Amino acid sequence: MEVSDVEKDVTEILVSEEQIRSRLAELARQIETDYSGRDLLLVGVLKGAVMVMADLARELNRHVSMDWMAISSYGSGTTSSGVVRILKDLDTDISGKHVLVVEDIIDTGLTLSWLVANLRSRGPATVSICTLLRKPEAQRMTVEVRYVGFDIPNEFVVGYGLDYAEHFRNLRSVATLAPTVYS
Repeated sequence: MEVSDVEKDVTEILVSEEQIRSRLAELARQIETDYSGRDLLLVGVLKGAVMVMADLARELNRHVSMDWMAISSYGSGTTSSGVVRILKDLDTDISGKHVLVVEDIIDTGLTLSWLVANLRSRGPATVSICTLLRKPEAQRMTVEVRYVGFDIPNEFVVGYGLDYAEHFRNLRSVATLAPTVYS
């Protein structure tokens, strides 16, 4: 879906499809260097990270394993509920493995902090984070993020996997959602 298909619902394009593709290619080169000679498991966080994970994996010029988790702290609103639930756990035993968590966005850091602690309790060799988007102004919990695509303002955004009430995920760019849509 293009921005022109939903132009009345968004106020600004923050990151274009071309910028996303270019940045994911850069991140893939860094990841290849950093994990050279080591097996790597990508763990995507459903549903938002589907686009990021698929495009990042295709950019990597090496073998990787992939698995998915679904966790929730949002519901259908625009702010975190503060309670994290595992909706779908990993199918892979991660003990002794190098795990790279692939996220769409980091807002407060609360959910991701919980997820990293949960994964580390399972005995992996390493756990690192790659996120397409980060909102530094919104962070309430410091989370070490090894790979960041873009820092963005603390606004509600949609597109490229990010949704509002399960809409806008297939928007090719990342855009600010108009307040009239959710108020």
